[in-house]
Amino acid sequence: MMGILGRVRVLVYLAVASTLLAANDAASCQRKFDEIKNDRAKPGSVYTFTPAEINAWSRWKLPQEIPQGMREPSVQFGNNSGTGRALIDLLKMQHAKGAKPNWLIEKLIEGERPMAIGVAIQSGGGYATVKLLSVEISGVRASGGVLDFLIRTFFRPLYPEAHIDEKFEMGNNVERLEIYPDRALVYLKKTFGPAQRAQK
Repeated sequence: MMGILGRVRVLVYLAVASTLLAANDAASCQRKFDEIKNDRAKPGSVYTFTPAEINAWSRWKLPQEIPQGMREPSVQFGNNSGTGRALIDLLKMQHAKGAKPNWLIEKLIEGERPMAIGVAIQSGGGYATVKLLSVEISGVRASGGVLDFLIRTFFRPLYPEAHIDEKFEMGNNVERLEIYPDRALVYLKKTFGPAQRAQK
């Protein structure tokens, strides 16, 4: 039978293997993003992103974008929809961005809570619309005035360029997105503009 040291060794091997796999998934995801963003993709290309890649990338990238106030981010795909989950401290996120809410707001939002945000995505012809479906904090769904307050007070100041319920151009020659429970597909246009063709 395996002794205690043997069990510990197996656990260490599994942890190292899991870390290496996550690093590979994050690197694969970033490489695809870079190819699309830097116009290195070929016309008509289709890029596939797996949940494992997106989750590994989010755990690596989001701490760089949000150094305080967010832990354990994860994404779950649906049919042209997705749900993002994380442990969120809204007060720390505000402080990390240099914001200073008033005393009452600070008391209302301080402390870490589980948050889930559900969105639906419609896209085509190089444009997309992201619709906010739900926001849950500690299992309680926010709606109406509370939801408007969260978006106005926290989301938009943190991400002023984000588009919610607004049609926007995706850019980088992206034609459309298709999201399924097991993958997300990014379709590039079959023909690029003169500037992009010159780079190929």
